[in-house]
Amino acid sequence: MAELSVKRDQMVERHIARRGVRDPRVLAAMREIPRHRFVPDHLRPQAYRDSALPIGADQTISQPYIVARMSELLALEADHTVLEIGSGSGYQTAILGLLARRVYSLERISELAKKAIGRMRELGLDNVKVQTFDGTVGWSEFAPYDRILVTAAAPSPPQPLLDQLAVGGRMVIPEGDRQSQRLVVYDKDRHGVHRRLGEEVTFVPLIGRYGWDKRTSA
Repeated sequence: MAELSVKRDQMVERHIARRGVRDPRVLAAMREIPRHRFVPDHLRPQAYRDSALPIGADQTISQPYIVARMSELLALEADHTVLEIGSGSGYQTAILGLLARRVYSLERISELAKKAIGRMRELGLDNVKVQTFDGTVGWSEFAPYDRILVTAAAPSPPQPLLDQLAVGGRMVIPEGDRQSQRLVVYDKDRHGVHRRLGEEVTFVPLIGRYGWDKRTSA
């Protein structure tokens, strides 16, 4: 385990901090959460490389730099409530759990959601709630949210998510076609929603009522 801790520290230094992520809380969270516990056993030797890895059900765990970068773009504060769309393995969810007061995460694939729930329990992250549902419609029960993070690629921002974003809130989402996207930051104030483009990325498609149709997502 000591060897994995060293690899995790090296991951943060080489692949995250050197690439420009500066938020000390994000860097500390990336050092704390054991990424190897969120990948299949046979891929554990690759857990601390800066690459996305398959987690089953045609989904992936994002590369560490992107997880850190999206977390930094959210500009999270300790008292924030966050909605995450796309729990996946739960790795990004766990990072958010260290940075925010409360995290609500939606995952459409029940198999992945169950595993993510188990990992949250193992890590003692009792401020995180994961549920199986269509993330594109959001989770109105606990809205409004200070921050919303979407971890799959959308053709456009789902309107229910913008509606559930608090005034003064921020949403980060990959937008584009099914092959390539860019991170987009939406800031909401009393005058409306303001859009800012970020870097190029590649994510699996966001499937759902306000995302891509599953039948045409491949």
